[in-house]
Amino acid sequence: MTTVRAEIDTLTLDQARLIARFFQALADPTRVRMVKMLADGQCCVSDLVEALDMDQSAISHQLKYLREQGLVSWSKHGRHVYYTLSDAHLREILLSSIAHLDCQGEQA
Repeated sequence: MTTVRAEIDTLTLDQARLIARFFQALADPTRVRMVKMLADGQCCVSDLVEALDMDQSAISHQLKYLREQGLVSWSKHGRHVYYTLSDAHLREILLSSIAHLDCQGEQA
């Protein structure tokens, strides 16, 4: 238990800022929904537009934010751009959050 406490005590301000910026990506419901879809597999912009019932420009804006944060990767195949999560940790954090909320709902 001492080791965990020492890790918390040694978190630098820069590290804390990076972590806060990471969680900002999940502070928007649209981005959470997009990340959930991408956690299930790669999607093209039109898939996201249809599933989330949003304009392409709104989806593209949110994808740009996620790209800038380094959370999604993209590849172009013909006319379509496909997005995937850049890091499996984001998927794990999202699924863990969903499981946490499910547990909270069961306890209520």
